[in-house]
Amino acid sequence: MLIKKPSDIKEKEVTPKELYLNRRRFLKTASIAAAATAAGAAFPGILAFPRVSRATTKLEGTRKSPLSTDEPLNSYKQITTYNNFYELGTDKESPARNAKYLVTRPWTVAVEGEAKRPKVYDIDSIMKLSPLEERIYRLRCVEAWSMVIPWVGFPLSALIKQAEPTSNAKYVEFTTLYDPKRMPGQRRAVLDWPYVEGLRMDEAMHPLTILAVGLYGEILPAQNGAPLRLVVPWKYGFKSIKSIVRIRFVEKQPLTAWVKSASHEYGFYSNVNPEVDHPRWSQARERRIGEFFKRKTLMFNGYGEQVAQLYQGMDLKTNF
Repeated sequence: MLIKKPSDIKEKEVTPKELYLNRRRFLKTASIAAAATAAGAAFPGILAFPRVSRATTKLEGTRKSPLSTDEPLNSYKQITTYNNFYELGTDKESPARNAKYLVTRPWTVAVEGEAKRPKVYDIDSIMKLSPLEERIYRLRCVEAWSMVIPWVGFPLSALIKQAEPTSNAKYVEFTTLYDPKRMPGQRRAVLDWPYVEGLRMDEAMHPLTILAVGLYGEILPAQNGAPLRLVVPWKYGFKSIKSIVRIRFVEKQPLTAWVKSASHEYGFYSNVNPEVDHPRWSQARERRIGEFFKRKTLMFNGYGEQVAQLYQGMDLKTNF
């Protein structure tokens, strides 16, 4: 089997299938949707989603966050069966199919580097660092699709304050689990594993930046980055690293997985910017999963009022 590198993947292989369906096919799909649903298939918009077993562990005591958007939510099925998570497979449906391999208990997260109080946490201890909140955020992916997801988590700043970073800590580096038995996608050299991401310290401390442990009021499914993932809603989705095992405070900008693999396509900052196109497709418009028509992409994914000041004076076309 030929294993493709990210730079070899064609647009049609990473862009939602509906981009290639014409109006006639859409009308045909709509006409059979009711019958298909009765037969047990799901057709949110024009996409068909596989079956998914819903999590049963409720997250109690979760409070609503005033930082949430009031846009309509994507369904649990859409959110958990259409995923970018290369560690569990490179197509959108593979993570849900391979989620059974990602055992997430026990799980530890090492907090280290330029910090006065480094510590190794188990996942249950991390979940007690701060009250859990439901944050309804837009998620915008670089392939020009988006969702609205009710995450459950807490501000990353709560963990950072516990660690007491030193004055040398200018960035926060995050690392995903490396275990090909639990993450079968890592058996292929699609990226230089383990996956690494990073934020500038002020980005990490921003109140919109959270560590998510659940969605829809339940514990986070494996295919969505269980048991702990980052959510940075004004950046493209690949910045929100999944299944985190290490958080490290560093002085220099981390060499992240996608920058290392294809720096001309995926920059370190990766703020949602409709004026900066991906080399192989436009970012000016996006398709909300479950909808047929595209919508205009918003600067900073619609969070400009909250985060634009972080980049004052920066050329966001150069620092993409």
